[in-house]
This record gives sequence, structure tokens and C-alpha cells, in this order.
Amino acid sequence: MGKQKNVFGEEIESCCQNPITGFFRDGFCHTDERDEGVHTICVSMTEDFLEFSKSRGNDLSTPRPEFNFPGVKEGDSWCLCAERWAEAYELDKAPNLYINKTNIRTLDVVPLELLKKFALDLN
Repeated sequence: MGKQKNVFGEEIESCCQNPITGFFRDGFCHTDERDEGVHTICVSMTEDFLEFSKSRGNDLSTPRPEFNFPGVKEGDSWCLCAERWAEAYELDKAPNLYINKTNIRTLDVVPLELLKKFALDLN
């Protein structure tokens, strides 16, 4: 798979290598038709969001050694599902994001102007 585009139509940047994230576990928020969750928003994880996610049945913070997964902690980068981010936004729990590392497919779910308000990497 070649590199995909970010929300600005530019080559997407790597989101995270430790832990390696993304639907394809390649460190990028790449997606395709198999990615039903649309794991396309590169976020800077917060404790508030981790607690919210756990309350929704997706515990990202607990280490799972059997899957070589150390658990996500506050400050880690992570490719988050676009719809989960939008849900968190509605409940004032959305984490900030790296917009240059966020896949253009996110715009099918979240408007660009809203993403910009949470961007950590806009000049």
C-alpha cells in the first residue's frame, strides 16, 4: 500500500511507532474498505478519553502481553476511529489531534474546520 493523503490532500505523515498504531499496524492512519471503524484520526491520547473509551467497551489502556500490546497512556499518539472521536466531541471528551497525520477519509465523518480546532500541529 502506498502512502495515503491527509485532510489537506498531502502525503500523510506517520502517527505513531510506540506503540505502533493504525488499522494496518504500520504507524500510519491508513484505511481501506476493510476498516469498518475508519481508524483515521491521529490523536494525542488523554486520560479523559481513555476512561471514556473504556466506558464504551474499548479498553485501550490495559496492557495485553498476549498481543504484544503495552496499552495506551496519556500522551501517546493513536489512530482513533473517526466516529468515536465525533462521539467523544459531542460529550466534550475528544482528544487533540495531529491534523497532518490524519487521513483524508476522516472528512467523511468530521468537518475540516472542527478538526482544525483540535489540531496540535497547525502553524
